[in-house]
Amino acid sequence: METAVSDFYEMSGRLAEQYGRFWEKAITQPSSAEDPSASVLADFSEALREVGTAMLENPSKLMADQLEMMQQQQELYQNTVLRFLGQETQPVVTPDRSDRRFKNEEWSENPVFDYIKQLYLIQGNALMKMIDDTDGLDEHTRQKVEYFVRQYVNAMAPTNFPNMNPEVIRKTMETGGQNLAKGMTQLMKDMEGSAEGALNVTMTDTTAFQVGRNVAVTPGKVVYQNDIMQLIQYTPSTPQVYKRPLLVVPPFINKYYVLDLREDNSFLKWLVDQGHTVFVISWVNAGPELREKNFENYMLEGPIAAAEAIEKETGEKGVNAIGYCVGGTLLSTAMAYLKKKRKTTIKSATFLTTLMDFSQPGEIGVFINETAISALEKQMDAMGFYDGRQMAFSFNTLRENDLFWSFFVNNYLLGERPAAFDLLYWNTDSTNLPAAMHSFYLRNMYLENKLIEPNGIELDGVKLDLSKITAPKYFISCAQDHIAVWEGTYKGATVVGGDTRFVLGGSGHIAGIVNPPHKKKYGYWTNDKLPESSEEWYREAKHNEGSWWLDWQEWVVKQGDMEMVDAREPGSGGLEVIEDAPGTFARRRIADVVK
Repeated sequence: METAVSDFYEMSGRLAEQYGRFWEKAITQPSSAEDPSASVLADFSEALREVGTAMLENPSKLMADQLEMMQQQQELYQNTVLRFLGQETQPVVTPDRSDRRFKNEEWSENPVFDYIKQLYLIQGNALMKMIDDTDGLDEHTRQKVEYFVRQYVNAMAPTNFPNMNPEVIRKTMETGGQNLAKGMTQLMKDMEGSAEGALNVTMTDTTAFQVGRNVAVTPGKVVYQNDIMQLIQYTPSTPQVYKRPLLVVPPFINKYYVLDLREDNSFLKWLVDQGHTVFVISWVNAGPELREKNFENYMLEGPIAAAEAIEKETGEKGVNAIGYCVGGTLLSTAMAYLKKKRKTTIKSATFLTTLMDFSQPGEIGVFINETAISALEKQMDAMGFYDGRQMAFSFNTLRENDLFWSFFVNNYLLGERPAAFDLLYWNTDSTNLPAAMHSFYLRNMYLENKLIEPNGIELDGVKLDLSKITAPKYFISCAQDHIAVWEGTYKGATVVGGDTRFVLGGSGHIAGIVNPPHKKKYGYWTNDKLPESSEEWYREAKHNEGSWWLDWQEWVVKQGDMEMVDAREPGSGGLEVIEDAPGTFARRRIADVVK
């Protein structure tokens, strides 16, 4: 007994020391006035002021919402008293079916924890309802306030506090506080590895994965490289291949291997198995030495340089191209540029969850305003690049309960290690962006939406006009995508010229795209027509079972010059093999760049 007490006091001392280090770092390194997070908060304060003014213009509705909340609280109090007296009651409010925070049975069976849970839900729901009921707000202001209030509500969930979470209390009693000690150690480690102004929680067992060993393992070779990308050519798996090669342009904000996580769901491996000669761009993890690389450089040294290298390797003057997310946006600029140059290098293009018209940017829009972008530009000017970990943190807050708070509780309060999950490993393998390029992208696309304006953007002395693109195009978007909402991507499909096919897949930004046929999941909608509005397209669309991959394969083989030729081994043409896939750029993590 004496030893146990001694161990407890020793543990308490260690915890106090670690908490002291935590708060010392937090207090001595406050956010500067040029910190983007501080600017975003200032922008939110202004939006909140607008909401407050709008609420006061209709006080009766505000009072009705508050009265409803008070009535629910009173009913909850009465029900809790009855439960303590041994009577059964029905809950006043229940969590949403998708809310996994309260899955522990104690949240329902124990009257105290059930009271805490329901009181939290009543008050949180009331806050969100007050904003929803406020009239006279422009949509962007409403979206910003809803986002930040939601962050506050979910941060204050009782599940996030060790003295209110029954599972954490039980674990703390069982381990004598070891779970909290382990959690604090992990928290300090994560803080050391996080971007400034962010907390990048550990989502997976990073030691379980290695790029090129158990992720990004489709055989191939790096056959070309420049300052910003390596070009991988994959080893054929069929004796013959289609004559026209295929270029894949992934997003430059992430590593390409989300399309090559493992063999049974690798889109790139599937493309190879269908008989395509597949090339993929692997973007550099930029450091300060690339600060001056602009969007123009990414276009010229990315897809355009890749297409030229493919011609040298295969002898083919044209490629079919696939662009994913911002990789698709970049691909569209390359096509408009080549059109003005009267070059037909890209014979057909496929756009995966790609925005061209940025008037409907989805939840990311809460970060898009002059104040935040100006502050970010100052920070990037000092560093020379945009830290990919900051972007990862921002994206995670769009699904904060699943991608932040669940790991917060698991890692820091329960003291558990996260499970090994390849997709989450990729999600934490972020990519830095050169300062000049990222500033151009945010301002000209997201903030000013110039890409859809004829001659609105000029790159390398060429004014771009998407409506002049006439090559066949295939758009695939996802019904539950919160990053590139499908109604927004549909607008882009109506802007470009030429023959265009739009397909809507199920699920979200990643799962809806990485949807191999053998999984038989999600399905997809098709409509041979392309009306002006997405609503009209959807009303007349047909739902199909299975994966859009098969629909795409049927479409692409109809695009001409798709006869079969002998398979091409990487480096057998005009290019020399540099190294094995996935290459140096894919293996370079932010820790190797940011010292």
